Amino acid sequence: MPRYIGRNLDATGNAANTAADGSHTDNKYNSGIWSISGGGDDSINTRRRSGKWPDNLSSVLSRQTQYQFLIVGGGGSGGGKNYHAGGGGAGGMLTGTLGFGAGETLTVTVGAGGAAASTSTQGNAGANSVVSNPTMTTATALGGGGGARGYGPSGAPSTRDGGSGGGGGGNSGASMTSESYLGGDGNQPAPTPAWTGYGNDGGDNQYGASQNPYGAGGGGGAGAVGGHAGPNGVTGAGGAGYASSITGSSVTYAGGGGGSAYAANGGAGGAGGGGQGEGNQGSAINGTANLGGGGGGNERDGNAGAGGSGVVIVRMLTPKYTGTISGTTTVTTSGSDTIVKFTAPGTLLT
Repeated sequence: MPRYIGRNLDATGNAANTAADGSHTDNKYNSGIWSISGGGDDSINTRRRSGKWPDNLSSVLSRQTQYQFLIVGGGGSGGGKNYHAGGGGAGGMLTGTLGFGAGETLTVTVGAGGAAASTSTQGNAGANSVVSNPTMTTATALGGGGGARGYGPSGAPSTRDGGSGGGGGGNSGASMTSESYLGGDGNQPAPTPAWTGYGNDGGDNQYGASQNPYGAGGGGGAGAVGGHAGPNGVTGAGGAGYASSITGSSVTYAGGGGGSAYAANGGAGGAGGGGQGEGNQGSAINGTANLGGGGGGNERDGNAGAGGSGVVIVRMLTPKYTGTISGTTTVTTSGSDTIVKFTAPGTLLT
């Protein structure tokens, strides 16, 4: 297939004439050479012979609409009783902008938050939120890691990994293992360079059993690491989330859950829907639904805080919004754009 190389020059080597549509008329190659002109069908296979070449080849290959995305996974729940359980990690967060042609279907999954732990167990991880389409690399925001249990072995810290990691456990007794003190890793990868991922580690119990700690680490948030626990009831707060204005106003998503404490206040939940850990002030609090917040850790009474469900938000130019959607959605506008917020699985036709 003949191809064009370099700028448009005429037969004498001078710059070619510029047409009203921004393309150039190439006098040197006006007779019978295959070239590409604007207008009509976007497919390159339907272009006709012409002496006109566009300045930007991408405008010929595709005239796609740009869609902005925010994807948050479900938050992890806090660790269960007995005593000094870590806060749940927030769901991982992805932001990005991708182009799609007309008539493509985006499939959306919204991750549930981790169920509350009612016994002396590690918290439950949140579920992933996903956007997929045959023409794109699937984008997955990971669920947050569950907080460590307190007062006993809680498994390897890798079991608390997630979009953001769950907080480490604490105890004054010798039944803890060193791994139980550590928060999980936050690991929210970006599927392609078009995306940015946000996730952080859960807080550690930095002092170990020999230092008689009575607090636990906070879950990681999208914007910050979970707080670390220290001696004498110093308890880790949940890591702060990350703010986005995709809806037209600033909202903070994916805050970590606070760790629980004995004879002290539980760790505060991180901004962005993180639940407070149990302590003198009251029971563990759930992570906020549709913000992907981590749940608070449990101390002695009741249940740990459940993780908050995730969310998927898509923003586009209003003339490009087809209105063909399924699932549980909220549709709003901001300026010249339409915003579709998914709080349950669904689809969107571009």
